Amino acid sequence: MVELSDAARSAIEDGHPASLTTLNPDGSPQTTVVWVGMDGDQLVVASLDDRSKMRNVRRDSRVSLSMLTGGTTHGLDNYLVVEGTAEVIEGGADIWLQHLAHHYLGPDAVFPPPDQRRPGYRMVITPTKVRGNGPW
Repeated sequence: MVELSDAARSAIEDGHPASLTTLNPDGSPQTTVVWVGMDGDQLVVASLDDRSKMRNVRRDSRVSLSMLTGGTTHGLDNYLVVEGTAEVIEGGADIWLQHLAHHYLGPDAVFPPPDQRRPGYRMVITPTKVRGNGPW
């Protein structure tokens, strides 16, 4: 495990959409845009449904997550890339998505809507490599 700097943690918690890449059964990349947050030293992505990203991680735990973070360094846009291994945990997605909605949609956001709440799945990512352009 690699410890994330305070700057990297802040960028993750600032509500920047991230691109999450997992590996399909044939080894090709599967990339999707996700909301992400921190839980201790790990990153968490949630889904109400058992989507490709969750199925892929159950088979191959390697993931890569990247995001534009705002600001510039040496005239280039700052971005953060976190590579790691992930685990899928059943349940808690609705609670986690509500937590993330405050970062992504605003302090009064309600997400998912009450009629769409279900336990879903959480992907917990343990960082193994951090890179990008910025103070990471």
